[in-house]
Amino acid sequence: MGAFLDKPKTEKHNEHGKGNGLRYGLSSMQGWRIEMEDAHAAVANLPGELKDWAFFAVFDGHAGARVSSHCSEHLLQSITSGEEFQPSSIAKLANESEDKTINNIKKGIHAGFLRLDESMRQMPEVASGQDKSGTTAVCALISPTHIFVANCGDSRGVLYRRTGIGFSTEDHKPVNPVEKERIQNAGGSVMIQRVNGSLAVSRALGDYEYKNVEGKGPCEQLVSPEPEIYIERRQSDDEFLVLACDGVWDVMTNEDLCEFVRSRLLISEDLEAISNQIVDTCLYKGSRDNMSLVLITLPGAPEVSQDAIKREKELEDLIERKVTELCETEGTVTMPQIMQALSEENIPSLPPGGGLPAKRGFVEQIFRKLRPDCANADDEAFINDCT
Repeated sequence: MGAFLDKPKTEKHNEHGKGNGLRYGLSSMQGWRIEMEDAHAAVANLPGELKDWAFFAVFDGHAGARVSSHCSEHLLQSITSGEEFQPSSIAKLANESEDKTINNIKKGIHAGFLRLDESMRQMPEVASGQDKSGTTAVCALISPTHIFVANCGDSRGVLYRRTGIGFSTEDHKPVNPVEKERIQNAGGSVMIQRVNGSLAVSRALGDYEYKNVEGKGPCEQLVSPEPEIYIERRQSDDEFLVLACDGVWDVMTNEDLCEFVRSRLLISEDLEAISNQIVDTCLYKGSRDNMSLVLITLPGAPEVSQDAIKREKELEDLIERKVTELCETEGTVTMPQIMQALSEENIPSLPPGGGLPAKRGFVEQIFRKLRPDCANADDEAFINDCT
């Protein structure tokens, strides 16, 4: 769990799509970790009676990728297979009160998490004790009228509205008072901010070695599979929803990430490219973890602005001039020196929330063109210099 590579793997997996008035892009990257343990799911149009709904999720695995991969393939089905999502139940939703409808959906999501967690115990490699992996999970079910976000662990979902952050999920950490109380009631302890000094999250799917306390229900164990469910009525000023693992949130606050996303939406409609920029920016801000992110834009998302495009071009022209000046000095110049010099320049109009690391790729592009004789820009010194 703590092993790192000599240099990060920066190849990315990307997807994009649209449906039900939504657009999405996703990016995942292994980064410095020795194994890629993240997984994801994205379905813009659910089948059957739920054709007007969408589902998105990010899973951050630990101690292996088996459970996160299984959850990415089966969580949606586990949720929608419950009686709350059967055609007869869905047909009734339009005729029921809003409170009753919401409670039924919330109950179905909750049951789906617990059902999946129980079923995975029967997987041969898990039942034998060979696989001890687990995963956090953050998912969103988006209906024509509501957004339902379920979180289990320390991946996070954030909704941004035109006036600012609409809501964000809360991370489930062992030091949280409610989590700590449950852990201690189950006979465990919280040491070095971890469950029994080992696991850094207090809720997760899998991790069955922490779920064997006799006389305790599934949600009373050292590690709980219970999701915390957030419900928001959709509004005309909803702009975008971000689901991401802690490899992203370790180095960017909710506000930083939302400001950065919004600034990128003003200059591009390419959600894959924006997702890649987020992941790259987090890498160069110092993230050492796997990184996965799904960006979903809602009908109120900002449109591309020619003024914003112009400002971005002016910024890149300024950066190119400064890099060119630095490369024309006598003697050897390195990427770390370039980045250090730029960081001391107080360059105006850098991407909000991203800063200079968000333009690292552009700087490297100019540097390679001007000084192709210089060392590989992917070495550890360069990576660390950009944090």
